[in-house]
Amino acid sequence: QVQLVESGGGSVQAGGSLRLSCAASGYTYSSNCMAWFRQAPGKEREGVAAFYIGEGSTYYADSVKGRFTISQDNAKNTVYLQMNSLKPEDTAMYFCAFRHVACTLVWSVRHEYNYWGQGTQVAVSS
Repeated sequence: QVQLVESGGGSVQAGGSLRLSCAASGYTYSSNCMAWFRQAPGKEREGVAAFYIGEGSTYYADSVKGRFTISQDNAKNTVYLQMNSLKPEDTAMYFCAFRHVACTLVWSVRHEYNYWGQGTQVAVSS
């Protein structure tokens, strides 16, 4: 059973930065995909970024390209989301997600993921 624990959320002013962490346990190294999703009040959960653990490829939503960076510390089984130049519209609950197959062009489809973290809140004020 894969377990995901997120941390790093908080409140920041527009233009600021935050780094989210997702520590994963309970899986063996293989072609896995870890992703970050977010959900703002009254909105659908949307994919933000994904990291293909077996290969190192990264995927981003257009809304965060150039501002967010997803990376992995393999030794710590942790995936990070570095968020720079934050905007008020980035305010949301951020969730880490995991699936046992590779990231593909459908990486942002939420039902493709088997495991989810509890979420961490990000608030960006103007």
